[in-house]
Amino acid sequence: MANTLLARHAEALGLFGERVHMVRDDQWDAPTPCTEWSVRDLVNHLTGEQLWVVPLVHDGLTVAEVGDRFDGDVLGDDPAAVWDRAAEAAVRAFREDGALKRTVHLSYGETPAEDYCRQMVDDAIVHAWDLSRAIGAEERLPKSLVDFAVRDLAPQAADLSSSGLFAPPVKTPPNADAQTRLLAMVGRRA
Repeated sequence: MANTLLARHAEALGLFGERVHMVRDDQWDAPTPCTEWSVRDLVNHLTGEQLWVVPLVHDGLTVAEVGDRFDGDVLGDDPAAVWDRAAEAAVRAFREDGALKRTVHLSYGETPAEDYCRQMVDDAIVHAWDLSRAIGAEERLPKSLVDFAVRDLAPQAADLSSSGLFAPPVKTPPNADAQTRLLAMVGRRA
């Protein structure tokens, strides 16, 4: 199970990274399906999330101990390079011996590192679609990632929008494919 999770984590970050490298100079201010975020905001958000992994998983720090180190724009003048470094470090941190058995100290409390990794995978998958749509890239997500996220998010689908992190779910036809159902769970229209 851990190997599958780590494989999906690397695959999701790889997919998002491919899209980051496709962003043209004139697309950084373009809107995304995340209505309050531009392409740059979206990439900054996911890059910032990866930057948090090393201090939380590898170093065992709390959110309070990390402080505001990753607030604001973390992308600088070379967003793709910053993304690459952050993603590679996050993959390494989760792959350390025993990393998934650790507890991480998140803003909402102590969480098994395995659950934290799952959340990171789900977020990268959904935001890879968001970024694809924003820049006009291929929107079809790999089946392995869609199946992972559907299995992971479906049990909590009814509560996702109440978290404040997702838009309300979108109705889908009964014969909707897995990707459409996934996107609908998190308030996106395919």
